[in-house]
Amino acid sequence: VQLQASGGGLVQAGGSLRLSCAASRRTYSSYVMGWFRQAPGKEREFVAAITWSGGSTYKSDSLKGRFTISRDNAKNTVYLQMNSLKPEDTAVYYCAADRDGSSWSSGYWGQGTLVTVSS
Repeated sequence: VQLQASGGGLVQAGGSLRLSCAASRRTYSSYVMGWFRQAPGKEREFVAAITWSGGSTYKSDSLKGRFTISRDNAKNTVYLQMNSLKPEDTAVYYCAADRDGSSWSSGYWGQGTLVTVSS
């Protein structure tokens, strides 16, 4: 079972990035997929999650207005489109898979991809 996150990088404030997370089919087929992030010196926090059928949840309404989670079931891939990036979005972003989205700590995790937003 593997999750491979990619798409991070350095971007100026106001810019956009799209993160991708490719999952093995066994993980992906029926799991809730999520994105988390961990900023330097801070706890890991939930960003967004999406069910197999496309139902999504976000950390907050303000984040929902800038970030969009989506999935391509044919490609076993989940995406996080991030627009209007701010320096406070700087973090390592992780994708994760969980059976129902209620116990991420016992789910599967990718290796993380670094997003750096410069001011």
